[in-house]
Amino acid sequence: MALRALIFDVDGTLAETEEIHRAAFNGVFEGEGLPWRWDVDLYRELLRVTGGRERMAAYAERIGVAVGQEQIAKMHKAKNAAYGSMVRAGAAVLRPGVARLMDEAARAGVALAICTTTSRANIDALLEAAFGPQGERRFATLVCAEDAPVKKPAPDAYLLVLQRLGLPAWQCLAIEDSRNGLNAATAAGLKTLLTPSLYTAHENFDGAARVVADLGLVSLADAQALLA
Repeated sequence: MALRALIFDVDGTLAETEEIHRAAFNGVFEGEGLPWRWDVDLYRELLRVTGGRERMAAYAERIGVAVGQEQIAKMHKAKNAAYGSMVRAGAAVLRPGVARLMDEAARAGVALAICTTTSRANIDALLEAAFGPQGERRFATLVCAEDAPVKKPAPDAYLLVLQRLGLPAWQCLAIEDSRNGLNAATAAGLKTLLTPSLYTAHENFDGAARVVADLGLVSLADAQALLA
């Protein structure tokens, strides 16, 4: 069965970005005068909620604090700006094997795509830092939070990627780091290669086609074999 496309998640999959997101959130909270401090353990719990706006709203509800949508939107915009600045300054690097697998796929004529619940500004910052100003041109399509507001574990983002690629799910492989991502890809009919990250290593990945520590352990032939 021919592999026609690799579809990558972003946060935790392309790079260990969640610690940068956490620092950006905490910086914004401090700037807003909010006594919110998300440590590693708390943030791991909060990541069960996909999307930065949704995460802040869920946390406010959890601690019984009324925060309006306008304030959440303002904080989210500021957080994305802070994240982008840190990433462009070199805070994020691609995980092992990511660039090599992408290069191998490109040489073989296998399309690359991105499917994420993060904001487009965050994707742009990471791709520019990792691949240069024209980094997004490596990808046939990029689907982000603005494109698919109903976030993972719903399959909407993956279904949109497949529609834009013009490919059936059985010719594509999703690459994820989380249970939410696995559920979303599976619901869209995709097989999934899992590379657990700092914040997801504890999760259950039953149903994944394969689970590996990082993509340094996977060749394009290995990825192809997962579709068999």
